[in-house]
Amino acid sequence: MKVKIAVFARFEMMERIKAYTNDEDDFEIVPFTYSNAIETVELIEKAIMCDIYLFTEILPFLYVKKKIDKKRLPAVKVAVDEYMIMSSFYRLKYEHNQPLDRFSIDVLNQIHVDEVLTELNKLDKDIYTYSISENGLVDLDKIVSFHQNLWKEGKIDFVLTSSNEIEQQLKGLGITARTMHVPKINLRRAMTEAKTMTKLNQSKSAQIVIGKIRIKNLMAIKLEKGENATQELIEKLHDILLKFSQKTAASTFPINNDEFILLGTKGVLDHITNHYRDFPLLKEMERTLHTPVDIGLGLGLTAKQAENNAKMALEACEQSDNSSCYIVNERQDTIGPLGIRKQFDTSRLYQSLIHKARLNNELSYNFIDFITIRNNEPFSSNDIATYYRVTKRSAERTVNKLLLGEVIKVVGEEKPYVKGRPRKLFSLNQ
Repeated sequence: MKVKIAVFARFEMMERIKAYTNDEDDFEIVPFTYSNAIETVELIEKAIMCDIYLFTEILPFLYVKKKIDKKRLPAVKVAVDEYMIMSSFYRLKYEHNQPLDRFSIDVLNQIHVDEVLTELNKLDKDIYTYSISENGLVDLDKIVSFHQNLWKEGKIDFVLTSSNEIEQQLKGLGITARTMHVPKINLRRAMTEAKTMTKLNQSKSAQIVIGKIRIKNLMAIKLEKGENATQELIEKLHDILLKFSQKTAASTFPINNDEFILLGTKGVLDHITNHYRDFPLLKEMERTLHTPVDIGLGLGLTAKQAENNAKMALEACEQSDNSSCYIVNERQDTIGPLGIRKQFDTSRLYQSLIHKARLNNELSYNFIDFITIRNNEPFSSNDIATYYRVTKRSAERTVNKLLLGEVIKVVGEEKPYVKGRPRKLFSLNQ
């Protein structure tokens, strides 16, 4: 699964990032370009399906920091550290012939500036630092006034700023100003941090899936068609299950010569999740064998729990004379029959997604597809994460919008891990 990184940057910086990450295949850059830092307040609402947010400047990050903290959004900002400051000093001196004295600088943390000045033995020079508060409201005018007053008093000859926006305002006042250059290594470190943080948040556990599969009314078939015909049916069923096992990284083996056990984890779960409506495994069995088949799938945190649930699921198949497949999860909820389409009002759902949950068109259509593919079965935020190929945290933000808009409702819980809190299950509020 690719990590989706929402990058908030100005056009020139975005082009640099794209050039640096062309050869990367384990993450995807989702660009959110702005001209003014304040635009990130609206842009961040459009990044709902991204795994993590990356900010290339201080001001845009600070404008949305309160929202990030409140919603516990995963975010990374490019560090304005000693390396960036030293790199900017180098460019000033050797590319722009600017003496490293009589200037002011604004940063998030003054400590980094002091450490660089100490290293360069320039603490006695006329250098003034403005520390931007990370905890209060962003006051752009206050930062600009700090530099402007020093300029008016004749204490500085130029300004080195951490924001392009501040540079433009100062230049408009006739003050010489430059924005600090962001080194390539700082961008790469931020990217690495974003990927690492996301992968640490991703689930590393998986449920056990045990399936019990049998031909319905096998004894009657044996009496009617004979031993050889019955054995041929069993062998065909075995072949189908072996092919399915190869596709889903599962194992299949016969028991009692008339029933098969399927043992798997994530691959089988993904297949089930993506085929609630049609369940091609069952269709293939019917098409090949021309006789009804029962499939009982049990989910559990242990093999024993999954096996017991598979037995219960197989018993549910006895309610029908036709082929059927049921799932019993770790809470012993029975789901199914799979392959039978459950109808819902797509037009009504679309209107609710747009007007109540306030999702955009693309997300609304994707959610309708998600519900359709899952055959309108209860789902968790983890199911949404799997479908959209994002992390659970990203999916939870979508779920919260759906809950606030009363598009979905809580219908139960599941506990897919031995440790940790249960997951909430949701269904359409129709």
